[in-house]
Amino acid sequence: MSLSFGGAEGAPRRLSILGATGSIGCSTLDLVARDPEAYDVEVLTAFRSVDALAEQARNVEAKLAVVGDESLYKDLKDSLWGSGTEVAAGTSALVEAATRPSEWVMAGIVGAAGLAPTLAAVRRGAVVALANKECLVCAGELMLDEVRDSEATLLPVDSEHNAIFQVFDFERLERVERIVLTASGGPFLNTDVAELSQVTPEQAVAHPNWDMGAKISVDSATMMNKGLEMIEAHHLFPVAPHQIEVLMHPQSVIHSMVGYVDGSVLAQLGEPDMRTPIAYTLAWPDRIATPSARLDLARIGTLTFQSPDEVRFPALRLAREAMEAGGAAPIILNGANEVAVAAFLERRIGFTDIIATVEATLSAMPRIAINGLDDVLVVDRESRRIAGAMISPPSGRA
Repeated sequence: MSLSFGGAEGAPRRLSILGATGSIGCSTLDLVARDPEAYDVEVLTAFRSVDALAEQARNVEAKLAVVGDESLYKDLKDSLWGSGTEVAAGTSALVEAATRPSEWVMAGIVGAAGLAPTLAAVRRGAVVALANKECLVCAGELMLDEVRDSEATLLPVDSEHNAIFQVFDFERLERVERIVLTASGGPFLNTDVAELSQVTPEQAVAHPNWDMGAKISVDSATMMNKGLEMIEAHHLFPVAPHQIEVLMHPQSVIHSMVGYVDGSVLAQLGEPDMRTPIAYTLAWPDRIATPSARLDLARIGTLTFQSPDEVRFPALRLAREAMEAGGAAPIILNGANEVAVAAFLERRIGFTDIIATVEATLSAMPRIAINGLDDVLVVDRESRRIAGAMISPPSGRA
């Protein structure tokens, strides 16, 4: 498809940011604030963070602000009184917001809640910067069918997939031999396996390289994020599951690689700063300047690598099995993981119980055919119900 941002050459690009108060949304708005004349913000959304959303909306003079929790409508309306920003609330309002007339949409709503709004943006042919793993994990085939039908443009925001996108030869697929997703290993790369059961939420969210939200940080600590990224990569790039590899790289300098049949390996490198991949999608097919630190390999000195340890990180095995099985399996994997991570952050289960709950849910759930979004939502709800039933009431964990 041909891209046209704004009504005329040099006109501001119209943006919608779904999940504006999360880490991805805040990083996007940081870039917008550095060149405010270049952007016209149509929509900002959040689930519950009314104060932050209202402040953002006033700062960028957003045309519409939407809070997902319908009970907070009055709070948001009061906060934005006199601003000129339209206000809405509820899950249906989030979907409607994604249909508003913006050329570029940041799909940054975390979890399965982002699926319907992202699909709405895709269906109207927008350029969608995808920062929500679950959209492809749970509904990859459906999403890509909609992208093709609407001639939308899907640009990956995850640093790993964005890196692959930059060096992947889509025109000569037969030359591609493999893709390699790099993983920092999170805070527990070298922690004794016997000690993992005692990990606290505070330790799990303390990522050594990246500044992310709590849920994504825990996924990084369990390596489930890399498992979900494998499934996502299988949909984003036309390669078979056996062509997708994971490589531990603690420095998070090489963000991912593509191997070719002649033995060449192309990689995208940079400091770990999400503003870099966000900027790549925001300016695509051009590039814009960012405030990200410039890579200084001489200062870093050494880059190290190791194979993933599936004893320490069993999430990788579960995710690969789900990717190979397809159908309902990735939906179950994702839904159970979201429930288990929430329970861990609430101190209702231990760290190692997260993946144990996911595996038990995968074993307990019947497999049904996935023929549409309704089937995806049914499997998602049932997987969450089963996972929740496996989790005991609050235990008073410290």
